[in-house]
Amino acid sequence: MDEPHRDILQRGLWFEEFEVGARYLHRPGRTVTEADNVLFTTLTMNTQALHLDAAFAATQPFGQRLINSMFTLSTLVGSSVAQLTQGTLVANLGFGEVTFPAPLFVGDTLYSSTVVEEKRLSKSRPGQGLVVLRHVGRNQDDSIVASAVRTTLVWCEKIEE
Repeated sequence: MDEPHRDILQRGLWFEEFEVGARYLHRPGRTVTEADNVLFTTLTMNTQALHLDAAFAATQPFGQRLINSMFTLSTLVGSSVAQLTQGTLVANLGFGEVTFPAPLFVGDTLYSSTVVEEKRLSKSRPGQGLVVLRHVGRNQDDSIVASAVRTTLVWCEKIEE
């Protein structure tokens, strides 16, 4: 016998729900594997020996292979989707201030957070708003390994006419 129930759809935030200054912690973290690094690096045609050649990387300043920084950035942003923009994003408008202050290595866990830096209604696209997000990724030792500012265009819940 089917009991009546209320359906809840997993979604991101409407423009009105973003609060400037709020910080969102995206969990769980993501432990990075060698397979992640090799697959992403080869899929994107990045032949950098620092990602693929363990013997070469051992002779370099960090003494081991580095996780591809574009994988780190993609995972950092991707970890925010379910909580912030799933189904409410119109488009990514741009990235700025991308930094990688410390390396990420195989076996490290990436923990991500996002701070809402600013928001405003779109002047040219009714029913949509711009939201500026600062994403920060830290490893298991709380060292910042990546950060980026992302400007997004998101749907408003209520479209003013």
